[in-house]
Amino acid sequence: MNRDSKIYVAGHNGMVGSAIVRELKKQGCENIITRSHSELDLTRQEAVEKFFRENKPEYVFLAAAKVGGIGANSAALADFMYLNMMIEMNVIHSAWQNGCKKLEFLGSSCIYPRLAPQPIKEEYLLTGALEKTNEAYALAKISGLKYCEFLNKQYKTDYISVMPCNLYGPNDNYNPEHSHVLPALIRRFHEAKINNLPSVTCWGDGSPLREFLYVDDLAELCVFLINNYSGDETVNAGSGREITIKDLTSLVAEIIGYDGKILWDTSKPNGTPRKVMDISKAASMGWTAKTSLRDGIKLAYEDFKKKYRE
Repeated sequence: MNRDSKIYVAGHNGMVGSAIVRELKKQGCENIITRSHSELDLTRQEAVEKFFRENKPEYVFLAAAKVGGIGANSAALADFMYLNMMIEMNVIHSAWQNGCKKLEFLGSSCIYPRLAPQPIKEEYLLTGALEKTNEAYALAKISGLKYCEFLNKQYKTDYISVMPCNLYGPNDNYNPEHSHVLPALIRRFHEAKINNLPSVTCWGDGSPLREFLYVDDLAELCVFLINNYSGDETVNAGSGREITIKDLTSLVAEIIGYDGKILWDTSKPNGTPRKVMDISKAASMGWTAKTSLRDGIKLAYEDFKKKYRE
């Protein structure tokens, strides 16, 4: 891929897609194609096929997806499966039909078994049962990465996939009903602070261990991989560091400046008990995450405050 290559970033308005666009521009790429949802509905096969016929992108970053936290996933299993399957299959298939040189598919660490050995290696895919609270999303993402693999095997394409851990950073989704754990905590503690609430209640018991990656670090890896990696097996992306949800909650409260009580609603699900990625494959290629969790949360909070409306 060079500065003049025609590059399509699907999902450029989202957190991951916008970070990839920033990284591409940082590296001097000038021919970046984007379409908003109102301009191109990726769940509509005919519209996607027409877009690829007319634009013929040489490289594709597939970061578009319907995403959400435990609550959103649990409440809309059918929607999460259908919409993500349609987006993936339409984009990947049209890329192949129109001679795309290389495609990179963005997935999620939820593709791995709920009780996978830790840290999670890429080879653990499909070796056990999935976490039920996001099973539909995981199945859709597994289908996308497997379709890339099967196209490679049958048609000799060069389509790769990347599976990040929990992401956060600029342009995250802070919707109180549909956000992931870290942005949800940022919003919850910010609102508790400005409203002088005496306590904040969080889901579960705080015991699960999670790994978080600042989205700009992921974007750097994504561009690196499209230039340097080819293979059927996915590549894990993570920070290599884990933290309990309870400690994460305390860290977010500290950064935001909330000093009330933190309560736990143990009637709510914890999700997967532990989930940390084995990132030795990415590390062997020379990549490591640069942003510490504390620094990343500070940057995310500054971005949140710019967009938040009380």
